[in-house]
Amino acid sequence: MIHFPAQRRGPLSALSLRLLAALLLVLTVVGVVYLDRDGYRDVNEDGLTLLDCFYYAVVTLSTTGYGDITPFTPSARLVNVLFITPARVIFLIILVGTTLEVLTEQYRTGRRLSRWRRTVKDHVIICGYGTKGRSAVSALLENGLDKSRIVVVERSGAALRQATSAGLVAIEGSATRSAVLEQAHVRTAKSVIIATDSDDASVLVALTVRQLTAGQVRIIAAVREAENAPLLRQSGAHHVIVSSATAGRLLGLSTSAPPLIDVVEDLLTPGQGMALAMRSAERHEVGKSPRELESLVIALVRRGKVVTLADKAGATVETGDMLVHVRDDRPSSPAPTA
Repeated sequence: MIHFPAQRRGPLSALSLRLLAALLLVLTVVGVVYLDRDGYRDVNEDGLTLLDCFYYAVVTLSTTGYGDITPFTPSARLVNVLFITPARVIFLIILVGTTLEVLTEQYRTGRRLSRWRRTVKDHVIICGYGTKGRSAVSALLENGLDKSRIVVVERSGAALRQATSAGLVAIEGSATRSAVLEQAHVRTAKSVIIATDSDDASVLVALTVRQLTAGQVRIIAAVREAENAPLLRQSGAHHVIVSSATAGRLLGLSTSAPPLIDVVEDLLTPGQGMALAMRSAERHEVGKSPRELESLVIALVRRGKVVTLADKAGATVETGDMLVHVRDDRPSSPAPTA
């Protein structure tokens, strides 16, 4: 099942408001009739009880009108003309409006689904919306990727609600199933990020994606244990990130070189000061040393491979190179007002 981004007010909220308005209208009519109950006559001619007033209000507002209870005094008939008849019209408008609300919402959802299926392409699929999945989405958005190009695949209902509340399209189901990935249009995706909670599931997802896409879609996966990284690469993952090993290295650095931890956190935390970024080499930068450029370049990406500045090949920038650099990520201060 495909879940679209949450809207400000859902159909259930709208229906609840309409039902509450209808109930209040019925209670108001009951109160008016009960106050003037002596002006009404029923077939038994024994007067109206509170239950009779409820009965009269319901059958009158619903236009059923059995005629067993009728107003016979001028005041009661005047109240029927000036209040109960307009209330009947309002009650019908509420009922019809509720039906139209449901039909309109179904039509709107169908339109959104059809439009999404026609336009989704070159998107990023996030398999798992836990801590790793949410962090991956945040990084993608920070790098300028539009929310409409991110699709979350998740089984947990709570995680699905979080994804849709964040403005993302979410698909309910296991990413290990081909049918679920087909719903996410995996064949036309740009890349698939595997951020499941278990290494076994990550391997199965990678195998399924590779089978469906014939290796044409880039797969990035996270694993807990380093020993499972080779298995994931054999399963089709182009990049494998070992979360436990990375955390262990950071823990080691925190004892031997504590300031380095602050630098790494600064690089990985948006809006703190520094951030890693990548851009294409400009024409006037070709032929120069990366160290001479205005940007703080730390590596080159040439024909899909990383070239460090310590390598001879990284001594000069070539046409088509991507520059990995450190950018200033501090929030810009507002301009001073006069």
